[in-house]
Amino acid sequence: MLKFILHNSTRNFEKQYAYDAGYMHHMIDVSSGAGLRLGLLPILSQYRGPKVAVNIWAGAALASTLDADCGSCAQLIVDQSIELGVNPKELEACTKGKARTDNDCGLGFLFAQGAISGGTDTLELRKEIVRRYGEEAAVAASFAAACGRIYPVLKRATGEVAACDILRFDTELKIAAQ
Repeated sequence: MLKFILHNSTRNFEKQYAYDAGYMHHMIDVSSGAGLRLGLLPILSQYRGPKVAVNIWAGAALASTLDADCGSCAQLIVDQSIELGVNPKELEACTKGKARTDNDCGLGFLFAQGAISGGTDTLELRKEIVRRYGEEAAVAASFAAACGRIYPVLKRATGEVAACDILRFDTELKIAAQ
C-alpha cells in the first residue's frame, strides 16, 4: 500500500512539472523505506523561509543544483522558481555567470556557490541575507545550498544519467498546476 501511495505521489509530481522521475520510482520499487525517505526530502529542500525572501532561496537552490546537474533537475528548479514569481531574467543571469548581489536571486546564488566551494566571502553574503530578510532567510538559503545537489546525485547514483539540456527561462512554462 505504501509503495502505491509513493508511486502515485511521484506520478503527480511528474505530471505537474513534466519531469521524468524514473529514478524515484526505481527507489520506491527497491525499498518502500527508501521511497518514504525520498518523499520526505522536500521538507528540507523546499524550506523557503519568509515569503519575501523566495528569490534568495531560488538563487541558492539553482546554484546548488547546477553544481551537480545541467539537465532536468536544474530545469525543475528554474520552473519551480518561476512558478513562485522569481524573475526568469535573474535566474538566467545567474546561469550565465552574471549573478549580482544587488538582486536577491543573485545574492542567494553567490551565497550558495560560496558555501559549496568554501568561498571567503560566504559569511559576508550570509550577513547581507540576514540584513535584508533575517536569520530565517539565511537558514532557508543554507538548506537550499546543501540540498540542491541531492537529487542530481541520487539520479546519477541510481543509473539514471541524462545528458545536459539547454535551460529554458520562458514564462510560458509547461507546468500543469498553474
